[in-house]
Order: sequence, then C-alpha cells, then structure tokens
Amino acid sequence: AVAYLRRSAHTAGINTHQRVTALTMTTSNIDDKKVVREYFNATGFDRWQRIYGDGDVNKVQRNIRAGHQKTIDNVLAWLADDPNLAQQTVCDAGCGVGSLAIPLAAMGAKVHASDISEKMVTEAQLRAEAALAAQLVPEKMPVFAALDLEDVDGRYHTVVCLDVLIH
Repeated sequence: AVAYLRRSAHTAGINTHQRVTALTMTTSNIDDKKVVREYFNATGFDRWQRIYGDGDVNKVQRNIRAGHQKTIDNVLAWLADDPNLAQQTVCDAGCGVGSLAIPLAAMGAKVHASDISEKMVTEAQLRAEAALAAQLVPEKMPVFAALDLEDVDGRYHTVVCLDVLIH
C-alpha cells in the first residue's frame, strides 16, 4: 500500500504525506454506523431475513443458515444447563430477526435484544409475537430495541453477540 501511495503521489505531483492526509480525510468522513444501518435496513435485511427464515435459499445461503442454527443450538444448550435460567437476564446484542432471543425467552430467560437495524428489530418482534404470545405473559416476552452496540446498556447475567463482528 505504501509503494502504491508513493507511486500515485509521484505521478500526481503530490508528496506521500499529502496523499495519505487526503485519503484519511476522505475515509474519515464516512459514518460507518450509518452505512451499516442503511445496509441492514435495505439489501442486508432482505438477504439475512431470507437466510434466517425457512424459505428457499441457494446452497451457500443454506450452509450459512445451517451454521448459524448450529451456533444458536450450542448457545441454547449451554444456557439450558443453568437451573436458574428463568431468573436470568440475557442481552442479545445484534439480535437480527430474533433467532436466539425468541427461543431463549421461550426457555424462561428475561431477554433484552437489540440490533442496529430497525427492520431487523421489527421482524424479530413479529416473529416473537407469532411464536410466543400464546405461551408467555407480556412481562416474559423479549424486549427489542433498535440500538447499535455502543448504545446498549444495562446489567445482565449474560451478554451474547453472535455473528455480528464478522460483517
């Protein structure tokens, strides 16, 4: 990268420091959270909702779905080993469409779930209502909020952040 910058700077008639400064200024004006939020409220939502759903998907998406479900199943099994799960609070940061939050609430945990995408949170709420409304009192339903990771706060027995940092 440095050699490329030197070559580019030389051919453009500017020194490397000026080129790096200009490059830094250009990239520092990008609001990364806004880019991620917009992606997961549009194209990303459509893609991941389909992958985390039960509809038809291609082979690659099917593999992603299976791997994600295996991770969810492992976490649920670990937490199910706690005889006091019904008294535990769990923060699912980056909850997506509720793949972990919903079964955790069904197992008795008090779940607070968040995602940077309002569309993901709305879909998670709809899925939770469809799956849990008949079996849980309102106080035991998972609580969903559209928040980025830096805005999540509170005190929890367990904090889970699955498949978030890979994006």
